[in-house]
Amino acid sequence: MEVVTVKFDEDVLRKIDTSISEHNFNSRTEFIREAVRDKLADLSKDDLIREFLKFRGKAKHKTSREENKKTKEIVGKEIMDALLTLKGS
Repeated sequence: MEVVTVKFDEDVLRKIDTSISEHNFNSRTEFIREAVRDKLADLSKDDLIREFLKFRGKAKHKTSREENKKTKEIVGKEIMDALLTLKGS
């Protein structure tokens, strides 16, 4: 593991310290590591959303509300089945 030095304003440190005690973190280091992980996950989600939105309106075939509803039901069932399979593992 590599060491990184970060400087914070006093008011930010007070907020971090308050959050540490309110949310049961063991240290500032643990809090900051978790915050960085969360930010990286958010950035990944944002990238996926942007990539997905590139395809918006690109379909050659328009679907009806009824077709969309059926597709949502099928996909929802597939997701639930997958989740139940994972839970059973």
